[in-house]
Amino acid sequence: MRVGVGSGNPVKRRAVTRVVVDDATVESVPVESGVGEQPRGHAETIEGAETRAANVLVADSDYDFGVGIEGGVAEFEGTDGLFLVMWAAVTDGGRVGHGAGPSLRLPTSIAERVRDGAELGPVMDDVLGTEGIAEREGAAGALTDGRIDREEALSTAVAGALGPFVTDFY
Repeated sequence: MRVGVGSGNPVKRRAVTRVVVDDATVESVPVESGVGEQPRGHAETIEGAETRAANVLVADSDYDFGVGIEGGVAEFEGTDGLFLVMWAAVTDGGRVGHGAGPSLRLPTSIAERVRDGAELGPVMDDVLGTEGIAEREGAAGALTDGRIDREEALSTAVAGALGPFVTDFY
């Protein structure tokens, strides 16, 4: 089985590798998300994941599955603050499955910068004095002192999105 991940980010490829069958070949396929660099709201984040998954199959129709993973920021009714959210979409070209990873509230100082138009990854790099946090522990890892493992969190979203393809419940 060949699985294409709609991103060049190695963390996202490894997240998919964790949840597909052992004999699958998982390849990074950098594609466009069709949404802004910093998706805002659940709908835009899901759209980005769906578009990435679909664009994998456009790039190479020999993939059995296209996987899109998108991180965004969103609010949740009944809570205050802006949250980091993670969504995944899996498609075989006909059906689409969706799954979400953990969400966590952003500190007010970071949320304000993101609300003002900044992208979360560069804001986190600035706050931490690092570069490329999105390709390592991500904001989720940094904001929880490593208690959320980004690769594992993303793999949870992908596992949820694989549900319609690996069980008969859907």
